[in-house]
Amino acid sequence: MSQSDVARRARELRDLLAKYSYEYHVLDAPSVDDAVYDSLFAELKQIEASHPDLITSDSPTQRVGNVLSDGFQKATHSSRMLSLNDVFDRGEVEAWAQRMDKLLPNRHHEYFADIKMDGLACALIYQDGLLVQAITRGDSFIGEVVTDNVRTIKNVPLSLRRQPGFERFLSGRTEIRGEIVMLKRDFEKLNRQRALNGEPEFANPRNLAAGTIRQLDPRLVAERPLHFRAYDLLRDDPYEVPTNYYAYEVISTLGLSRNQQASVFDDLNGVMKFIDQWDKKRHDLPFNTDGLVVKLNNRAQYTELGVVGKQPRAAVAFKYAPEQATTILKDIVISIGRTGAATPVAVFDPIVVAGTTVQHASLHNADEIERLDIRIGDTIIIFKAGDIIPQVQSVVLPLRPSGAKRFDFVDALAHQYPELEFDRPDGEAVYRLKGTNSDIILKLSLEHFASKSALDIDTLGEKNVIALVDAGLVGDLAGIFRITKDQLLQLDRFADISAAKLVDAIAAKKQPTLERFVYGLGIRHVGVQTAIDLSAVFNSIDNLRLATIDQLLSVNGVGEVVAESIVAWFADPDNEALLDKFKTLDVVPHYKAKTGRLVGKSFVITGTLDTMSRDQAADRIRELGGTFQTATARDTTYLAVGRNVGNSKIEKAKKYGTTIITEAQLQEMLK
Repeated sequence: MSQSDVARRARELRDLLAKYSYEYHVLDAPSVDDAVYDSLFAELKQIEASHPDLITSDSPTQRVGNVLSDGFQKATHSSRMLSLNDVFDRGEVEAWAQRMDKLLPNRHHEYFADIKMDGLACALIYQDGLLVQAITRGDSFIGEVVTDNVRTIKNVPLSLRRQPGFERFLSGRTEIRGEIVMLKRDFEKLNRQRALNGEPEFANPRNLAAGTIRQLDPRLVAERPLHFRAYDLLRDDPYEVPTNYYAYEVISTLGLSRNQQASVFDDLNGVMKFIDQWDKKRHDLPFNTDGLVVKLNNRAQYTELGVVGKQPRAAVAFKYAPEQATTILKDIVISIGRTGAATPVAVFDPIVVAGTTVQHASLHNADEIERLDIRIGDTIIIFKAGDIIPQVQSVVLPLRPSGAKRFDFVDALAHQYPELEFDRPDGEAVYRLKGTNSDIILKLSLEHFASKSALDIDTLGEKNVIALVDAGLVGDLAGIFRITKDQLLQLDRFADISAAKLVDAIAAKKQPTLERFVYGLGIRHVGVQTAIDLSAVFNSIDNLRLATIDQLLSVNGVGEVVAESIVAWFADPDNEALLDKFKTLDVVPHYKAKTGRLVGKSFVITGTLDTMSRDQAADRIRELGGTFQTATARDTTYLAVGRNVGNSKIEKAKKYGTTIITEAQLQEMLK
């Protein structure tokens, strides 16, 4: 992007983030999830890091706190309700621990870890065992007094339980900090009731909990099932609470809810196992979470390490990979699947969502594009939960570039597939290829896959392919590698020898060269030479699978149309499943670097050859490491001239400095 484009993008991001921040912190009515805000915030930080001159005093990256709304009295916290630094992998956790080791050398560190709740932070103050005040986190120094509303939360005790050995906590000031949350089951029940009443459903539990606790009428708060979960306990004498784990014991004893998953670990290995465990199980928790809190268990060490800015040195928040992120839509390409269905695919710059890198997402059909009103150049929100395939959730409309045009699905089909015809049957949402069906497509694909230029599977010709498909023995290309001799003997075409021969021929091709495998997949516009060029650049099917359009365009002979076709093929869910199936069947294509005396030399053949066909010559050129081209270009080394050649091709070769050779000279090179 030009400097002016970067400046405009930064300005648009600042304005939009300011709007989202006001909705979130002042109105308690956010219009987007936290992950969307975080993703846009990260983009702005990156722009400002690269272009410091674009930083402004009103940028949200320079903000320390947010303005509190009116309506509630304010109160100052006894100590700041600090936020935590985020970490995202083991390396960052280890770096955090090493920093503490430098500041507290030769000290043993015991770690305390707990699930991080996604709710509204709040401090409950008990005086001589009685609840006297509840204060929201606010700007960390000053919060809003919401005592009357918190008193309506049924699991918040109005007086602390008296238990032997813990009487001192019922004398003087005891502050218990925690999160006000709405449990998932309560949220779903509330939304079901609102749907029955014809009322709009709430967006998510966190927003609803925050909005509810700030209602001016406690009676409304009492109608909604909020829940308080404690995570800290403070006393005027800090030595009364020596460890964080002891604080949790006291919290439970005094009659408050806290997470039962919290644990103590002697080393970081235990912490990381705990993190990995809850990455898989966190969706089963009764409340929403996006990570864990990890801190020193020893509170004296915790205090000694102090605070930097707004974050304590002795604690971090481990964040799991976000399930939402923003990116810019670069293109919409259409993939033709094995059933003939035309599936649109969103193509965007690679982003990490839910722990995996994604760069395209299915848009399903023309109706979905219309529903989303998605346009090339839009900033879009990508959603991916766990193992679910990535989806486009919505468009960030305030960032839509001027002049962005609606996507015309019919026009795109005509542009990307000019020689094919499509129709949309009545009552269906999908455009399909005319005059064909899934069996016809599979037969043609399988013939191509087994052909001489692809895997070159002996005896798997047209008639045997038809027999296999009609008998239901194969449902996709990978299916041939599951066929057994006994299955073939059930068909009229096969006897003992012919069945064994076909099974052996298929098994012999389980380790094909990468270029033959890529060509055999039948990716539109990818011929033999393009498959060779792609293999030479990417070296593996997994690398090619993840290639971006920009990376593909850097490959010799790959233009925009070919790049879009490749991306569309690998983005198709059926094709992704097919590649995974090949892996499970131990079909592993391998890259073999070019060798031979023609490496680095490229050939074009024009006219009729007397001693061999053009295809035979092309195969021999490739065997010797050379490149076969269909048209003379600036990088063409030789133009081999046969009979009946026009002067224009020879003149073009002379213009580019290409060496012109005879068929006899070509033969000599290919010996």
